[in-house]
Amino acid sequence: MSFALPAFWKRHKPLLLAFVLAVATTGFFAVKLVIATVYWSDPAHRDQHIEGWMTPGYIAHSWNVPPEVIGTELGLQPGGTPKRITLDDIARERGVAVDTLIQQIEAAIAASRGRN
Repeated sequence: MSFALPAFWKRHKPLLLAFVLAVATTGFFAVKLVIATVYWSDPAHRDQHIEGWMTPGYIAHSWNVPPEVIGTELGLQPGGTPKRITLDDIARERGVAVDTLIQQIEAAIAASRGRN
């Protein structure tokens, strides 16, 4: 019994399309996983100096603290703010200097690490 792709395609088109879609989706998430693993495994990305371009989630990941520590300090509601909002954006919205936010975040991180 030989396998012929054209015959399989004629009889099982939806099944083959679903399989190709599943393989492509799996490949996409596998690549994302590898990229994230390589990025966060680099020691240069741990305890990184906080800057205005960073998002609260990025800071929490870099400093290995729960995201709630950063969100609470910045007064962000879970699900209430855009996921990719940066410190620059938050400072501009509030009319404060980015350095002020950075000092508040650093204090919150120090307090969080002191509790652990």
